[in-house]
Order: sequence, then C-alpha cells, then structure tokens
Amino acid sequence: MSISVSHPEASWPTPLAIFAWESIPQYQEAKSLAVDYLIGFTGRHFPTPDPSIIGHDTAILGWPWIADTHSWVVPTALALLALQEVGLSTHPRAIAGQQMLINRQLSNGGWNFGSTTVFRRELHPLPECSAIALQALAGTTPIREVKRSLDYLLHELPHLRTPISLGWALLGLGAWGLKPANTEELAKASLQLQERYGPYPLPSLALLLCAVKASHGLHSLFRSLPQETPASTTRN
Repeated sequence: MSISVSHPEASWPTPLAIFAWESIPQYQEAKSLAVDYLIGFTGRHFPTPDPSIIGHDTAILGWPWIADTHSWVVPTALALLALQEVGLSTHPRAIAGQQMLINRQLSNGGWNFGSTTVFRRELHPLPECSAIALQALAGTTPIREVKRSLDYLLHELPHLRTPISLGWALLGLGAWGLKPANTEELAKASLQLQERYGPYPLPSLALLLCAVKASHGLHSLFRSLPQETPASTTRN
C-alpha cells in the first residue's frame, strides 16, 4: 500500500492499511497480501561504518519510509505494531525490528528519527518518535531496557500540546500501564488551541481521541472495537 499509484516506492502506509482491514471480513485477502508484502520489505542495510561517524548499527533489519533507503524508527515501529496485531510478534522480521529499535534508543532515553550519534555527538530525542517506539516495544521488551525512555516521555508529557505528539505519548505510555490520570484534561488543553491556530486535520484529531479512549495503548483500542460480520449473500 503506497501513498499513491504514482509513488509505489513510498509504501510506508502498509501497516496502516493492515490496521484498517484487521476486523473487516471482506478485506482479509487484501490484509493477507499486505502482511506478506510487509514481511518481505526492508530498508537498505550495510555493515556498520566507522562508529565515530555513525553510532547506530546499520546492519539490523528494519523498515524504511521509501524503498531502497535506510530503515528508520517510525516506519519500523508501525510495521511492528501491524505484525503484532495479526499475531506475528515472534516472526523473525518482528524480532529484528525490535532489536533495531533498541539499538536506535538514545543513551539518555528516547528516540528521534533513527540516528543516535553523529561524529560522536548524541542527537536529541523527539516525543513523537519516542512514544511510537515505546508503543511498538510494549509486551515484547523488558521494562528495564526502556525505562530511561519512559522517564523521558513522562517528563515531556506535561509540555506536549499538539495532537500528534500528545496522542502518541498517551498511547505509548498507556501501553506500559502509565497512562496519566489527567488524560482528558491534557486532551482538552490541546483541543482548545484550535481557537488560536485553527482546526486540526482530521487524522490528528482522530489520533488524539483514540489515545484518550484506549485504556492500555493502541492494541487495547483495537480489541475494544466491534467485530464486523460478513454481509449476507442471500438474494431476495
């Protein structure tokens, strides 16, 4: 699943399609094809160069935004979430993706787009990337391996106001049982900013509202949705 027919190389939305098709009977064949594609799709990987230049392990398999490019944190995390949702959390590609995310974690906690150090200087974490990675690692990774990232995100949470960063932060923390008691207040503060800056795009609003509803991260939201049944094929 690409962003458009004219850009088939940009297939990073494939996990989103898998989420959408998961509980709809008439799309199970399409979902199966998307899962097969996702398992066979990877970024460009190569032996780790001089660590004084690039700090992360460039050989661990993950997923890219666009074909024939390096793997990065967000598309890898989304792919892991999709594989988890269809029961493939122990697939070799999923395990490699988990290893990749742990390798890209910053020493002081959190993640950015996917680089750790450049010329021996550690880069800064980003709340959105950190939250998505934490959501993807929940349930498969010991908490001790991500505690510093959870601490980072908990520290940043009171300062987050945009629906995307706040929404993913609530999902990522919720997946580890750390959803804050004041979730609704945080969401309302974000929504009120529309009075100053104008309406949020619908996908951003949807993410924030889903994060408020989800009790323990993204997968708990999917489990709470009603399951559709196949439409009757009986003709009158």
